[in-house]
Amino acid sequence: MPDLTTTYLGMKLAHPIVPSASPLSRSLDGIKRMAEAGASAIVMYSLFEEQITLESQHLDHYLVYGSESYAEALSYFPDIHDYNVGPDEYLELIRRAKEAVDIPIIGSLNGVSTGGWIEYARYIQQAGADAIELNLYYIPTNPDLTSAEVEQMYLDVVEHVRQNVRIPIAVKVSPYFSAFANMAKRFAKAGANGLVLFNRFYQPDFNLETLDVEPRLVLSSPHEIRLPLHWTAILYGRVNVDLAITSGVHTHEEVLKGVMAGANVTMMASALLKNGVEYLGTVLENVRRWMEEHEYESIEQMRGSMSQMNIAEPAAFERANYMKVLDSWRDDPTGMLL
Repeated sequence: MPDLTTTYLGMKLAHPIVPSASPLSRSLDGIKRMAEAGASAIVMYSLFEEQITLESQHLDHYLVYGSESYAEALSYFPDIHDYNVGPDEYLELIRRAKEAVDIPIIGSLNGVSTGGWIEYARYIQQAGADAIELNLYYIPTNPDLTSAEVEQMYLDVVEHVRQNVRIPIAVKVSPYFSAFANMAKRFAKAGANGLVLFNRFYQPDFNLETLDVEPRLVLSSPHEIRLPLHWTAILYGRVNVDLAITSGVHTHEEVLKGVMAGANVTMMASALLKNGVEYLGTVLENVRRWMEEHEYESIEQMRGSMSQMNIAEPAAFERANYMKVLDSWRDDPTGMLL
């Protein structure tokens, strides 16, 4: 039987399938169900910066400032109390989860400032979390804010959290950097032990009848793995961090592709929300069966086998692949490219 064990953030895991942050971890029952289904670790749902800094009302002030200018704008901003589940409840759930299951529990903080909310990284550590995932979600809408300033904001968060905790830190980021490979290296230097690729931006829609902004959550699909797969294959062996893929992991095929690209773990949420947490066991069994059929002895043997680490000119390789993709669409027997 193949050895499915892997390491992530210094932790030895039974296999590389980890439920990512989602509503499934909002209750102790959900956490226990995922553990019983075979999860090797669990990332908790995110505790938002806004929930922690609510008492200051600083963010609330800026959320509503100027909204009176247009009646329609009043619906753009959430009532901050609507999604305040409470930091204390979050910490208590971590404590109870650590008592109830015997797999690593990874806390999740969602924010971007270097404010006092970072202190909660210490509280999450004290609650017993084995690691922390920093979910850096920020849309820089200010046209005067430069890319360098945004990058520094991200790095400052990582540095501040690193100063406050001893447990491992993973950083969940978007791919929207002009030089992502360099940014990955800077995250590692700032103290990140892992990178989670990538954060999905959930874009709201407009209701033309009510003139409201309507949230529309669309679950991921398997084709979305291509972008994190691409960057994992580029970064593996070049940047001194563990790598996690967290978009588009739906079947055993995405798990295997992720490991071959160089990922330490592959994370799934949409597939479990669609099919139920028991589906994790099905994916795991299919991974094991595929490895047996293809005579792989371990996950470690497989990891990075399709990465770019051994390519002399990765940029040239990317250009060649780009041209091959464009040339792959042929509409008629003449071979004319549309």
